[in-house]
Amino acid sequence: MIRTHRPAAGVCALLAALAAGIAFPGHAVADETEQAAPKVELVLDVSGSMRTADIDGGTRMAAAKQAFNEVLDATPEGVQLGIRTLGANYRGNDRKEGCKDTAQLYPVGTLDRTEAKTAVATLSPTGWTPIGPALLKAADDLQGGDGTRRIVLISDGEDTCQPLDPCEVAREIAAKGVGLTIDTLGLVPDAKTRDQLSCIADATGGTYTSVQHKEELTDRVGQLVDRAADPVVTPVATEGTDQCSSAPALKSGLYTDREEFGQQRWYKVDVKPGQELRASVSVAADRAVNADYGVLLRAVTVHGREIVRGEASGLGRTDVISTGLRYPKAESDDDDTTPETVCLQVTNSFSAASGVKTSPGLPVELTVDVVDGPSKASDVASFGLGRGWWLLGALVLTGFLAGLVWGWVSRWRVAVWRTN
Repeated sequence: MIRTHRPAAGVCALLAALAAGIAFPGHAVADETEQAAPKVELVLDVSGSMRTADIDGGTRMAAAKQAFNEVLDATPEGVQLGIRTLGANYRGNDRKEGCKDTAQLYPVGTLDRTEAKTAVATLSPTGWTPIGPALLKAADDLQGGDGTRRIVLISDGEDTCQPLDPCEVAREIAAKGVGLTIDTLGLVPDAKTRDQLSCIADATGGTYTSVQHKEELTDRVGQLVDRAADPVVTPVATEGTDQCSSAPALKSGLYTDREEFGQQRWYKVDVKPGQELRASVSVAADRAVNADYGVLLRAVTVHGREIVRGEASGLGRTDVISTGLRYPKAESDDDDTTPETVCLQVTNSFSAASGVKTSPGLPVELTVDVVDGPSKASDVASFGLGRGWWLLGALVLTGFLAGLVWGWVSRWRVAVWRTN
């Protein structure tokens, strides 16, 4: 049996699915119908520090312009793309005015590559770094429609408009359940900038990337724009129960639920001989919680015998905690195809911070995948080593034979030395 720890899933995906309505108990699988046009907004820091010349001999602004031009050329058809700036217009020293300096350079919509490139060419590093206000405006720019929505923030420094903390802004955006992901890129970032941009990305299930070279910037922005065009699987709301016998029967798909603090929820899946069950769960802290928490995912038989488990713990550094498991069911010797009902138990050890409401429960995302198993299911389960067990055995045998040969050679050399 294999226990895996999978990377955290996005908070925004969990909350978006829950906003669609969780009151409908589900036996359905994830909907993969035709998706609406994806929307992406590139948010570029044009503050004064972008004049710094430390990226491949040129300024950070020059690297960003080159990256934007190449990305605009490669943007997939059907992606609605826009560009927003921060710190591009106000040149004064009035902080209040500087913190309002965010504008939409190119509106989100069908891309006119020439017009967008012309707009980018006019940019010149100017003012402050109002990241928080820019994110709020960018979220408004992407409203409407049911497709993927993604903000790609490129900045070289910390927000200069506190107390509007951009990390808290990102959490507020995620809590609205608008299904919006924020990815961040730091241009030659220092430690504080890296921490802030990482926090923004983590809050919405996005990614953070540190950039030192022009080629890295171009490649990463292009990847994120392309990712927005990928098909999206819409999670299906389900409702777990307090025991397996009455739990909803799930098929392969992506599901959402809510779970109270310290509660356990049950679901069940049918697995035929020769198939493999792969399941993962993510629990999101959508409110203030105490540090030191965990999540447990167990697969058990209908009689209560544990088959395999996955578990993960956290110390308050992330907003989502995830784990997963795999269970390969061996082929039947008598060609029996009767499926086995596997009960999945999800338990969390979150606790609410003082004064925080405990209801509704925490958002839960459950992924279930039942696939054809390996030729021998026992190979996958062997001591948690999978098929690498055979490689380990070969290495042990090789080491044993090498030891014998070395011992014989050593004894022969000693015998020759004594003779001489």
